Amino acid sequence: MQAMHHGVHGIVVPAVDPSNFERVRQLAHSLPGVGYCLGLHPCSVNGLEEQALELLKNQLKAHHGDPRLLGVGEIGLDHFVQGLCRDRMNKLFLEQLRLARDYELPVVLHVRKAQDQVLAGLRRFGMCRGIAHAFNGSQQQAQAYLAQGMVLGFGGAMTYTRASRIRSLAASLSDDDWVLETDSPDIPPEWLAKGEANQPRELSGIAQCMADLRGSSVGAIGYHAKANALRALPRLAPLVASL
Repeated sequence: MQAMHHGVHGIVVPAVDPSNFERVRQLAHSLPGVGYCLGLHPCSVNGLEEQALELLKNQLKAHHGDPRLLGVGEIGLDHFVQGLCRDRMNKLFLEQLRLARDYELPVVLHVRKAQDQVLAGLRRFGMCRGIAHAFNGSQQQAQAYLAQGMVLGFGGAMTYTRASRIRSLAASLSDDDWVLETDSPDIPPEWLAKGEANQPRELSGIAQCMADLRGSSVGAIGYHAKANALRALPRLAPLVASL
């Protein structure tokens, strides 16, 4: 509720593994303006049980009609974290893209050091709607995601002056290409003290940062961020409209 007092009108809560499928669904149904996604996060790959993918399939089948189920996520590839089983990670990513295609759901993507591989998967399964969360790729890779129908997520990393590539990209994209996010509790913005909790209410400050980078008003940034989020995750629209 604090987030709403700070102007946040829609929140997406993604799952990371079967252990929190039910928790994110219950959370979404307990608060106005909140939706959820179901998926197997690439950083969870080593701890997943063999039946994890089957559990996800069953959950998507059982809850596909739930208006608060917004997409398949958070899924993707992470080639930055050492020690993750890449073969299994890639297999699970591709199978989750297949599920998203079959159930006609958007995807919320986690991508680190694997931009081109994720793009190849999106093309293979014809995925044309979703969010490349916490985007940190190149200008060329950004254009490839946009051409595929994705929008790019910008959050706490953008607020650091040393993040020159991310800030330059955020400033140069068209108004239709991006969404704002906090990734709470991860990727805190620059202004939070060490150990201070990153929460969805910080989105107002992230919007101000985007406005400063683009030479725009916070009102205009909020307008475009909302429109782009609703285009990327269409089921979010009635949840936001009900507020």
